[in-house]
Amino acid sequence: MAIIGYFLSSEEHPGSELVTAAAAAERAGFEALWISDHFHPWLDEQGHSPFVWSVLGGIAAVTEKVPVTTAVTCPTMRIHPAVIAQATATTAELFGKTPDGRGRFSFGIGTGEALNEHILGDKWPTPEVRLSMLTEAVAVIRELWKGEMVDHDGEHYVVENARIYTLPPYTPEILMSAFGPKALQVAAHIADGFMTTSPSAEDIATYRRGGGRGRTQGGVKVCWHEDKQQAVKIAHSLWRTSGVPGQLSQDLPTPTHFDQASELVTEEMTASSVVCGSDVDEHVKAIQEYVDAGFDEVYVAQMGPDQEGMIHFYEREVLPRLR
Repeated sequence: MAIIGYFLSSEEHPGSELVTAAAAAERAGFEALWISDHFHPWLDEQGHSPFVWSVLGGIAAVTEKVPVTTAVTCPTMRIHPAVIAQATATTAELFGKTPDGRGRFSFGIGTGEALNEHILGDKWPTPEVRLSMLTEAVAVIRELWKGEMVDHDGEHYVVENARIYTLPPYTPEILMSAFGPKALQVAAHIADGFMTTSPSAEDIATYRRGGGRGRTQGGVKVCWHEDKQQAVKIAHSLWRTSGVPGQLSQDLPTPTHFDQASELVTEEMTASSVVCGSDVDEHVKAIQEYVDAGFDEVYVAQMGPDQEGMIHFYEREVLPRLR
């Protein structure tokens, strides 16, 4: 059976609430955690975007055994890969290992969105350049994780006399988010695993055909609420951006642009694409799609403020069914 985890939405909650929810999810029986890494939320209505590396330190202090993966960090523009290498090494040291000896922290990466990465005034690169930058960034990070002095003069990055002294007792696994054949090929080449937000068996197959190994992780958003119509309203208000198609989601620079682009997404469209309400069968079915597609781990996010209610609902009704 696949591991069922809880997806912490940094776009909707301050760090203190994310830390509380992480502890509650572990107590409720969720077996792992995802946490998003953003500078901006997708929409102003979402209202938050705490610095994930501070939040991860808090989560490490209040949880005991659940593994945690960033979903996902872009280690190429907003923060230099050498600094991310130090941040991830420290985070992995804080989390330590699971009871079975695995590292509790895994580093989920991707090529990012202009929404978060353009803030320093850099030109937003093409997808091909971003994949090239990510490949080089991963090589720099892995080299720094060895704890030796590193000098690097590459196509995209320069590192001079850099050494990380505080290292974890394990090398964190790197899992890559990928959409489309080019990105999947890069993921198969540079990553220890694959992650996505679509229950696509074909994406897993493409990743494997390219030589990709390791775990596969999938993420799904739901909106639990006793009143289904209210759930639809919440999901539409906070996550209508999920209906913004294709390249737009990577290239739009501000929450205002996402607000404008998502005006065409109706409540009816949200209701047809998102599990809303408290029907146990619908929640189980949404997760089962990922399991049937072959994902090793499935992470479920609650749309809206009531994380506690959703976590208790899953503890009582959904997780027992899935097991």
